[in-house]
Amino acid sequence: MTTSEPKSTRRTNAGPRAAARNRAALLAAAREIFAEHGAHAPLNAVARRAGVGQGSLYRHFPDRLALVLALFEEQVATVEELARDPRTTLADLLGLVTRHAIDSVVSIDLAAGSPEIRPDPRLVDLRDRIADVLSTRIGPAIDAGLARPGTTVEDVLLGVEMVAAALTRRPADDRERYAVRAWRLLGFEVTPAPR
Repeated sequence: MTTSEPKSTRRTNAGPRAAARNRAALLAAAREIFAEHGAHAPLNAVARRAGVGQGSLYRHFPDRLALVLALFEEQVATVEELARDPRTTLADLLGLVTRHAIDSVVSIDLAAGSPEIRPDPRLVDLRDRIADVLSTRIGPAIDAGLARPGTTVEDVLLGVEMVAAALTRRPADDRERYAVRAWRLLGFEVTPAPR
């Protein structure tokens, strides 16, 4: 005689309807796990925290880089959203980019990869999208005396890279203050966006 599990406790597969929910849970879990344990934390910890199986993790993100790039994609989308407001300044955009760098510091090196290796085209695309947004605010910042004459989008992106790289070597509770100081040394008054 076989005993069957009561209907009320039986787990059912929600199928495709759960895909978006699982993906969001995986991204939220990855943010937390990477912040707690570094970018090389075991991916099964991400799946566990999200409450999904490893199969679901790998269906959405076939490798660690795909997961990190998905996190960056979300951040780029928030910068693009902020830029839709015509009142947004270059300092506002850099403040949001800086907040992302402070919160995602453990993933920066992993996404950038080794300098000897050709950059992943997905990362190049995200960088280009950020460049497009920042370039719309450089002229007004120069006109207002908030950026040096002749400042280019490449200069600003280099500043972002320098600040983000410097944050990887700072304790979490010191990153915000350090970022403000680093931007000031580069000639910008930038306050990281609130969490």
